[in-house]
Amino acid sequence: MQDFVLFGTLFNVVTVLLGSLIGLGARKLGLSKRMGDKGKRFSDAVFHGLGLCVILIGIGGAIQGAVNSQIISAFPKGSVEFSAIYTERTLVIIISMVLGVLLGELVDIDKRINSLGDKIEGLMKGRGGNVSQGFVSASLLFCVGSMTIVGSLNSGISGDHSLLITKSIMDLISSIIFASTMGVGVMFSAAFVLVYQGAITLIAAWAGPFLSGDVITCMTAVGSLLIIALGLNILGTTKIKIMNYLPAMFFPIGIIPLWDLIASLIAK
Repeated sequence: MQDFVLFGTLFNVVTVLLGSLIGLGARKLGLSKRMGDKGKRFSDAVFHGLGLCVILIGIGGAIQGAVNSQIISAFPKGSVEFSAIYTERTLVIIISMVLGVLLGELVDIDKRINSLGDKIEGLMKGRGGNVSQGFVSASLLFCVGSMTIVGSLNSGISGDHSLLITKSIMDLISSIIFASTMGVGVMFSAAFVLVYQGAITLIAAWAGPFLSGDVITCMTAVGSLLIIALGLNILGTTKIKIMNYLPAMFFPIGIIPLWDLIASLIAK
């Protein structure tokens, strides 16, 4: 079964569904409502704590993508833990973010995704909580991180599903928490995981060998910045339409080869 190229993605879909069902069960019991104000404070604290964890994950991935590991390795081992010296990767990330959000705003992905969530919420007749918020937030959390990109590439190129399986266990826990606070919209994010993560895996099976390490690094760095934005949204600090930034993750695929070509022409 593990020889199947989409095994990791399907495993991830199952864990999201399972976690959502557990979370919805806890939500249905209404433990926080029964506890009154104390229950609401507990629920809010857990939700905000998850938001802080999301920001931490995003910061770690963004730093890893922007900092040149070769510069860090040039220092004596153990002498530094972090270098503030950045490379051209940072500029690639900035250009990708600008072009990505321009395309996202032009298409207005956020509005389309939220409209889909609103339709589902209408079908649920208000019994599933804020479906749009749960669907969008969970879909982003499960799909824009570095583990999604690298894990999907590993699955597609070498058939190694270990990273996606590890991610799936993390998503199981996250989906329990999200579904218990946001409702049934989190469960529908499993469909987004299947389409988005599955597409990357299938594309990687065909084009993965042609992607350089810098392309993959910049893609994961952009994804990590989106995770930071998601964390800020969860905390209520910002109201960023993160879905409109999603195309930015894929611009390094074209920008870096073009960058290298221009650099080689200048060098001549």
